[in-house]
Amino acid sequence: MTHDLRSPGRRRALQCMAWGASGALWTFMGGVPMSQSVGDARAAAAKGFSFVQISDTHIGFDKAANSDVAGTLNETLTKIAGLSERPAFLLHTGDITHLSKQSEFDEADQLIGASRLAVHRVPGEHDVLDETTGQLYLARYGKGTRGDGWYSFDAGGAHFIGLVNVLRLEGGGLGRLGAEQLAWLAADLAARSASTPIVIFAHMPLWTIAGEWGWGTQDSAQALQLLARFGSVTILNGHIHQIAQKVEGNLVFHTARSTAFPQPEPGTAKAPGPKVVPAEQLRSFLGLTSVTVRGGAHGLAIADTTLAR
Repeated sequence: MTHDLRSPGRRRALQCMAWGASGALWTFMGGVPMSQSVGDARAAAAKGFSFVQISDTHIGFDKAANSDVAGTLNETLTKIAGLSERPAFLLHTGDITHLSKQSEFDEADQLIGASRLAVHRVPGEHDVLDETTGQLYLARYGKGTRGDGWYSFDAGGAHFIGLVNVLRLEGGGLGRLGAEQLAWLAADLAARSASTPIVIFAHMPLWTIAGEWGWGTQDSAQALQLLARFGSVTILNGHIHQIAQKVEGNLVFHTARSTAFPQPEPGTAKAPGPKVVPAEQLRSFLGLTSVTVRGGAHGLAIADTTLAR
């Protein structure tokens, strides 16, 4: 099963795309989305369990698209520190570093550690460029994980699952989960009731946004089938450095901005890669995502905020 934006005839409950959009709050109640301005996020989050997602920090990158990625990451963390309610933890959906160097991981840990938030991570393809193909990442962050670094945990009444889809890439760079991880996922989900809210987080999208650019996961259909019996499933990704959203039945897909640099929208360039924008516009393309789990209602509120706001 492939989810292709260019196939409008496919059956789906709702599809919503927001390329490079400014902050927006989506509250999902029983699979039905309701949109509000990001300024209303505080009321929506009241008394809820919340966490934040950042992605694609690319520490070590120093090209024209952003010569100070550490600075924009710090600005993002300042935004997080200024939230009205302290998040329970921070999810990082990969590409922590740009070249998988020990010094880059050290700098990222120092910067993010200053937030004093618990951090849950999954690797991006830029985090597994070392000669041992990801062992540097695993040695640092892999305690308690399985296989290439996948794992799960419970928090706030929801079940969180971190997946790894950036190793052994196939089909023009599309992500891949692999048989071992899919078998683990099936066993992990088998122990959960259908009423449990599920939050999946990975680096590459689990739906095909631009297959020719590798913006998708080639064996994601098997994972999505395992999630079909759950009433509330939210899937958070990074990799594409811009917002992409879709709701299909019980599945809510949300891909976050980068804190480092934007990438072009599909169809507007020959290939993906760092996009240079005027310096005064850069922060409108960078940002973070706040998510609130609503107890009892199985609804998640998702608020995107740019650094320009």
